[in-house]
Amino acid sequence: MPLPLARHSPHIAIITIDNQPKMNAMSREMLSELGELWDELERDETRCIILTGAGSRAFCAGADIGGDLSADQEQAAAVNHALLKTDTYSKPIVAAVNGDCAGGGVELLLACDIRAAVPHARFGLPEVRWSIYPFGGATVKLAQQIGHVHAMDLLLTGQLITARRAVEIGLVNRIVEADDLLDWAIETAGVIAANSPSAVQAVKTQMSATLAAHALAREPMDQELGDAVRTGPDFAEGVAAFRQKRRPVY
Repeated sequence: MPLPLARHSPHIAIITIDNQPKMNAMSREMLSELGELWDELERDETRCIILTGAGSRAFCAGADIGGDLSADQEQAAAVNHALLKTDTYSKPIVAAVNGDCAGGGVELLLACDIRAAVPHARFGLPEVRWSIYPFGGATVKLAQQIGHVHAMDLLLTGQLITARRAVEIGLVNRIVEADDLLDWAIETAGVIAANSPSAVQAVKTQMSATLAAHALAREPMDQELGDAVRTGPDFAEGVAAFRQKRRPVY
């Protein structure tokens, strides 16, 4: 399975994104599976979820651009749910960022509540380099979480930043050495799980509802802009350049 679910304890679940040959990029099938896991964990006795990636190179490189890039209403809804873009969710999520986090990986990170990264992790939203609109929530949630100027720096340049810079701008809480990362995540999840689940989940529900409300209000424009970019003159060149590992010419 590309998204194995482990139980550290009855109240702590660990989801691992595992597509190492593609830097843990997520196919449409993986995104659908992730959405199903969120639903399962929302219903059961889990009190805290840990999200991490397999291996040491990447947390998640975003969507698998080598796969299906269609974006009809059904596909968009599945992607949105996997990224918890417009969902109100009650279970806290701790992100153990074990390597590079880019594109949809950053948008998935935005759904997480407490975040640590290894020193070699890099973060970025390179979509504009390849003529792709980042419709997984970054154009709304990123500015809410780290401020306008930092969000626009990432969104408009498409450049990667270091883990240290990610801490400075508030994208992650702290840097943790690779050998200690999962232990840190389990310890943090344990502290959360030991608190009142009703109180914790009430706090998380309100916080996620606030973020989701903004994203939901902007969803029609997000889809309209994404469709316009996808059908525009640059999209074919951007995707071709990505797949051919060359610089696009616009």
